[in-house]
Formats: sequence, structure tokens, C-alpha cells
Amino acid sequence: MPIRTRRGRSGAYRGLWEWPLHSPVRFVVVLVLLAGVVAGVAYVGTWASSRSGHTSGALAPVPDVPTVTAVPSAAASPPPELTPANLPLSAAPQAALGVAQRWATAWADHPAGVTGAQWSQRLAPYTTDEYLPVLASVDPANVPSSRVTGPPRAVEVHPDSLRVDVPTDAVTLQLLVVQVGAGDWRVAGYDRAS
Repeated sequence: MPIRTRRGRSGAYRGLWEWPLHSPVRFVVVLVLLAGVVAGVAYVGTWASSRSGHTSGALAPVPDVPTVTAVPSAAASPPPELTPANLPLSAAPQAALGVAQRWATAWADHPAGVTGAQWSQRLAPYTTDEYLPVLASVDPANVPSSRVTGPPRAVEVHPDSLRVDVPTDAVTLQLLVVQVGAGDWRVAGYDRAS
């Protein structure tokens, strides 16, 4: 078994690290010297960057922004509540129900050999632009239904959207139909009705 001695490189390093720990005075002196070295390097760095004319990595000064004070009007009304307004089911727009019927019919129509791109292209006129890429990733062979078996029925109606149940021969679809423009209704999502 080797005997540890203070000889060699590791002994020299150990001596350097142990020296400040032999007394509290040495330890404080080393800390003060170390703080002086760090402060000196920082000062030289800022002095050199100010002499070169640009600051590397420093943020530009923030310009003054004028302050605007709003004067409340005498008859200010409170802001409207943010809760969505539920409308009666009879208020469901016929145009939106028609889009739901046509979308569900195109969804269920997937003859053998039809590709996902062909199937989603049939749904495109009735689908929002944001939802089309989701439909393009669906394999039509996984669609369980082959035909719509009844009329669409609104189950939740809001001013610019509604949920519609459409029965098919395998499942009942629940479609989210949203208004994307004046009188322009599109399907923005579907799921199985519970």
C-alpha cells in the first residue's frame, strides 16, 4: 500500500490549498486579495470597452416613454362580463346546421382506396383552415361510419359557435361549428358524442 507523502505534484497542490486554511488571518488575507483581483479585472474590462467605443453584450439605454394619463368620463359603464352567452337551441342558425350535415356526409364517405389527401379535400369547403392539417393526418380507413342516418341537432348554441350532434350508422359525431365570417360557418373540430 502506498504511503501518502507531501512530495510530488499532488503534494504541491495540496500545500497551496491548505496554506490559507492554517489560520483565520491567512484566510481573510486570501479572500481580500481574491476580491481585489476580481474587481481589478472587472474595472479593466469596462475601461477597455469604453475606450473601444462600443459595449459588447450590454443593453442599449431605454428611451424615455411619454406617460399618458386617462381621464375617466363621468358616465363610464362597467366592462361587459367575459362569460360566453348561451342561446336557446332553437336559435341555432340553419346555415350552420347545413354545414354540419354536409361535413358529416363528406366525413362518412370514404370508399376503399381513397387517400387521406383526397378525403380531407372533400371536407375542405366545410372546415376551418386551422383544422385542415389535423384532418389530413387522419387515415380514412379508420373512420368507422359509412353514412349519416339522421338530421343534425344543436346541443349547445353561442353567438359565434355551436355544438351539433350528427348521427351516423356507427357513432354519433359531435361537431364544433364556428362562424369565420359573416354567414360563413365551418367545422373546427369533431369528437364522438358522449
